[in-house]
Amino acid sequence: MTTFSDLGLSAKVLSAVTDAGYDTPTPIQAGAIPPALERKDVLGIAQTGTGKTASFVLPMLTLLERGRARARMPRTLILEPTRELAAQVAENFDKYGKNHRLNIALLIGGVSFDEQDRKLERGADVLIATPGRLLDHCERGKLLMTGVELLVIDEADRMLDMGFIPDIERIAKLIPFTRQTLFFSATMPPVIQTLADQFLQNPTRIEVAPPSSTAKTVTQRLVATGSKDYDKRAVLRDIIRSQEATLQNGIIFCNRKRAVADLYRSLERHGFSAGALHGDMDQRSRMAMLQAFKDNKITLLVASDVAARGLDIPAVSHVFNFDIPTHAEDYVHRIGRTGRAGREGAAFSLIAKSDKKYIDAIEKLIDTKIEWLEVEGSKPADDEAEPAKAKPARKPRKSKAEKQQETDAETKEVETPVEAAAEPAKSPANDRGKASNNKRGNRNRRNDHHDNEPTPVGFGDDIPAFMMIELKAS
Repeated sequence: MTTFSDLGLSAKVLSAVTDAGYDTPTPIQAGAIPPALERKDVLGIAQTGTGKTASFVLPMLTLLERGRARARMPRTLILEPTRELAAQVAENFDKYGKNHRLNIALLIGGVSFDEQDRKLERGADVLIATPGRLLDHCERGKLLMTGVELLVIDEADRMLDMGFIPDIERIAKLIPFTRQTLFFSATMPPVIQTLADQFLQNPTRIEVAPPSSTAKTVTQRLVATGSKDYDKRAVLRDIIRSQEATLQNGIIFCNRKRAVADLYRSLERHGFSAGALHGDMDQRSRMAMLQAFKDNKITLLVASDVAARGLDIPAVSHVFNFDIPTHAEDYVHRIGRTGRAGREGAAFSLIAKSDKKYIDAIEKLIDTKIEWLEVEGSKPADDEAEPAKAKPARKPRKSKAEKQQETDAETKEVETPVEAAAEPAKSPANDRGKASNNKRGNRNRRNDHHDNEPTPVGFGDDIPAFMMIELKAS
């Protein structure tokens, strides 16, 4: 059995690894560390939760023991798609680099530029950054990339999803061509393969699991529900209660930020210990909420996909997909939050009728048929709470000739018995009025009867009272 001491790591790194309680490397670590120490390019493909972060942090610490950083010229660069991932990598350097005197700089959004500038002025042995904030510093003239010896691109497929590929290409042009590059991704679609071919020179490829697979230790289940949010919330509460015996903590994923906030408030109203995490929160609140979840101060974390990639919270026992992800790869990353490091986990996905196409894509990607679970209060995915009413058949469009025939028919209306009575002779004016009324037809009639009496002369018999008053001569 391979141990960390067989991989060529320095004594300082081995001591820190032992203190952290590890002695046997994971497959991705055993495959990636030796070629990285030989300064070869590495292409690593592995599912989440397999120790990818340590597979580049440990060899970097060994390589950085020789040399010294200069002001505003970092020696190594690690690119991460999200702030949380970048902060987590920084924590790994603090843990495994405790025997080293290295300067670690973290460049992420939501933090003061001035504080970050001061760290860069001191010289950074390791620069961990999100692409946008890194380019901001370069454009301000506060950062020179000509001294970078080693580049790490982590979660490359997530970079693609978030639209960071153009930024990464810009950054790569600022770094010397002779650099060493370590490239890691959980999935390897054709676009990412093309990107790897562009950045890597004769890389060592390590693939420890089939692309886009989920951990075997995770029990996956689908739960049928209606499409309305209140139906889904009720079913979710039933699932959580049914899992009380094994539920230590869980992450609940939603597709929209607003859904995160609404579900969080609903769970709190029903007495659950819950918190929320999404991209609209400021960085301080996001880190505080994440730390509270790690410290078991809250049991359920309602999150958007900002929490789906690479967050290392080893003891997550359950994952709930309140909304099924529209991209099949995101399902793999969400499920990867549980069952980490060989632990057992459970994942439940709420499925409405409209989600069938997404489930089909997920099952095709992971090459696994996910079983259905019946929960009290759940509804079959094929039947909504109220069946949709059948739409009336559309009437065929009528031709102009048919419309004209209908109009003519309306004008030839049968007279009522009142109208059929003997009528006095009508003046030409009345005839014209009748003809005009017939043209309009019943659609524009204001009354249901006609006045058949002779036209009165003057006021007729109804003379206004004021005209009957006698006037006195003055």
